Amino acid sequence: MGIVVDEKNFEEVVLQSTLPVLVDFWAEWCGPCKMMLPIVEELASEFEGRVAVTKVDVDGSPSISARYGIRNIPTILFIKNGEVVDKQVGAVPKTTLVSKINALL
Repeated sequence: MGIVVDEKNFEEVVLQSTLPVLVDFWAEWCGPCKMMLPIVEELASEFEGRVAVTKVDVDGSPSISARYGIRNIPTILFIKNGEVVDKQVGAVPKTTLVSKINALL
């Protein structure tokens, strides 16, 4: 599973990471988020040590969601050196996310 981040550890885990970071914005009540969960978990293990895969619960961390203008979920941000370099909104096939991750590496 990805690293759970919230207001307390977002800065350290995501913005100060030396690795590229995938940030999955999700919620427990979100059907498409549940569809993406196994894909995100596969990516976490496949890219372990090369990409930090993190998860932000939009209900538990509304300030992070607001900071990045998250209006729809699932939304996945791709962050490198503390900056958002790509974004994916909605449920998509694993291949879409893999190609975006490979572009970061």
